[in-house]
Amino acid sequence: MAEMRWHPLIKDWVMIASHRQGRPQMPKDWCPFCPGSGRVPEDYDVLEYDNDFPALSQNPPRPDDVATDFFKVRPAYGKCEVILYSPKHTVTLPELSVPHIEKLVNLWIERFEAMRQDEKIKYIFIFENRGEAVGVTMPHPHGQIYGYPEIPKKLQLELQSSGEYYEEHKKCLFCDMIKAERNFEKRIIFENNSFMVFLPFFTEYPYGVYIISKRHLTYINQFTAEEKTDFADVLQKTTGMLDSLFGYKFPYMMCMHNGPVNSGDCSDYFHFHVEFFPPMRSENQQKFNASSETGVWAHCNPTAPEDKAVELKEALKRFIVADDKRS
Repeated sequence: MAEMRWHPLIKDWVMIASHRQGRPQMPKDWCPFCPGSGRVPEDYDVLEYDNDFPALSQNPPRPDDVATDFFKVRPAYGKCEVILYSPKHTVTLPELSVPHIEKLVNLWIERFEAMRQDEKIKYIFIFENRGEAVGVTMPHPHGQIYGYPEIPKKLQLELQSSGEYYEEHKKCLFCDMIKAERNFEKRIIFENNSFMVFLPFFTEYPYGVYIISKRHLTYINQFTAEEKTDFADVLQKTTGMLDSLFGYKFPYMMCMHNGPVNSGDCSDYFHFHVEFFPPMRSENQQKFNASSETGVWAHCNPTAPEDKAVELKEALKRFIVADDKRS
């Protein structure tokens, strides 16, 4: 079964993908993403791989016969791709060189541009789930790209908020957030010529950093050559910083927020950024989304962002020293 079901209480579509439960357990000594598997080329740096068990597809199956006048269903139209970061089975994003990550940035852009050609796709979501704490079962370094037939609810809220702010102030909400964080200074972790990394004033997670482009742009495919290199640099340092917090491979969800596609112009007010959701609140304690966060979306961060920003800055220093030694 793969279909979309309408959730009338929040006015959003839910993906029902029960066929994904049938995914086989991978043998411990075999990986489909490694050269020699017969599933990928023998020689690659980065690679797009069509998801074997997609929640969305461009040829979706017919929905189950469960619809009524009240219960609405629709085909699970869209696209699901896997993006392989490296042929090496255990290497991680912060262990890759900046030039290698720049190849990954170019692949993201290539796939973004290809996916947006399908006019039925309205939102393209580039993301990475990393670590067992967020449910990852495949250790080979990879992320994913989903092309949705609708704009997801959180992005609807971001678009609405930034659009209303622009109407009232004639300025970009995100650009003003950059200015406000720069004026306060303490939550900025680091920056390069093109991007700033900071722990937002309102962050829901103890280590929930944002990466934001300094130049006002809406889509990843608007990056200049310098911005592509700087984005690769900032991704390596941000993920390396998280790993250096407690000396182990830190789990996280990395979520890139581009503007929607095939849905009208939001370039005046929507601003490209990356949100991280690391599930740990300390070295050995996980931050669970309990009833408040899950049931009513009322988030509670048990730490002060200003204090955690200090920890992250120290972790960044450790990563830079270690990376210099590896180089």
